Amino acid sequence: MSELRRQGLNPNPRAWDLLSIALSIITADFAVLRDASPDGWTREIELDVAVSDPAFWNTVAEDLKQALAFLTTDRWKLTFHEGGVLPAPPKKVVMPQEDCVVLLSGGLDSLVGAIDLTRRGLKPVAVSQTVRGDGVKQRDFVQAIGLTKHLQLNHVATSPNVLQETSQRARSLIFLTFGVVMATALEQYAKGKTTPIYVCENGFIAINPPLTGARLGSLSTRTAHPVFLTRLQKVLDAASFNVKIENPYAKKTKGEMLIECKDQILLQTEAAHSTSCGRFQRFNYRHCGRCVPCQVRRAAFVAWDAERDTTDYVYEPLGKDDEDHASFDDVRSVAIALASVKADGLDRWLGHTLSPLDIGDRNGVRGMLDRGLNELGELHRLYGVK
Repeated sequence: MSELRRQGLNPNPRAWDLLSIALSIITADFAVLRDASPDGWTREIELDVAVSDPAFWNTVAEDLKQALAFLTTDRWKLTFHEGGVLPAPPKKVVMPQEDCVVLLSGGLDSLVGAIDLTRRGLKPVAVSQTVRGDGVKQRDFVQAIGLTKHLQLNHVATSPNVLQETSQRARSLIFLTFGVVMATALEQYAKGKTTPIYVCENGFIAINPPLTGARLGSLSTRTAHPVFLTRLQKVLDAASFNVKIENPYAKKTKGEMLIECKDQILLQTEAAHSTSCGRFQRFNYRHCGRCVPCQVRRAAFVAWDAERDTTDYVYEPLGKDDEDHASFDDVRSVAIALASVKADGLDRWLGHTLSPLDIGDRNGVRGMLDRGLNELGELHRLYGVK
């Protein structure tokens, strides 16, 4: 909140409420341990949140609950009451003149997205959720791309418990909420124009199909899944937020994003500095090289130009087993998925992955998933993984 005030931003009142709600949700996500639930994963969480407009938020509590249920795979009950903080407008209100918002994480996909948007002639505000190890990187990307406005925020949420839940499935909600807060503070928003919020994520990771039957829960995140984004958009529309969440790469593989990037020279300079690893902090801010996001990254570089991948991987020989079994398990899971598709076909492997109505163009998404698996297959063939 202090950073928003410092910059003179004056978001929509309901955006302040949404921020309070998202902060409460992510704090609860930290506080309630999955290990304590009957099945070791699914939690039942009841939240009572103070907002400035409880009458409205109680009308969308069910829709928000459905969005959260898909995002975190938990059972939520949300109730809203009076007493929420609604800050007074700053003495000097600043309304940035940018025409859209792009979420810039420091990852490779968001880097490509920000480059493409600017090269299309748009003027995005970059909104970042600062994570240890990525803050400087985010600022470097903003400068390299030539963006003039950058908002870096950190939720700094924790629970009073000694033990904190580490799965953190709700983190994408707070990131998107930061985007909504920024979007509603823009000059064009005040003029009644719809403001896009770009969530740039390759379609394969967005869908994140379970590679094996054992990966249906903790190992299949839904950060940019079209079902979650569609359900959240329903809540935003009900709140009369004139914003539109868009993922321009929902039917693109990561390799296709690199190949089709609109500024190849800049991408060649910056791509290897981006972060993709799911264990980046655990490995002292180095890419492990073997988790699924790392494999998708490496496969994308192979599709684009393998020699441009100068990333510092902890485990460079992808297929070599060693004492660090957990690091190798993800490689084995991808290999099992590739073998399953070869033996039984893509549709059998996908199962119910594309069954939700909110998926939209199922044939287009199916084709993207097929091409994404082919990229991973090329990576495994390159390293002789069997």
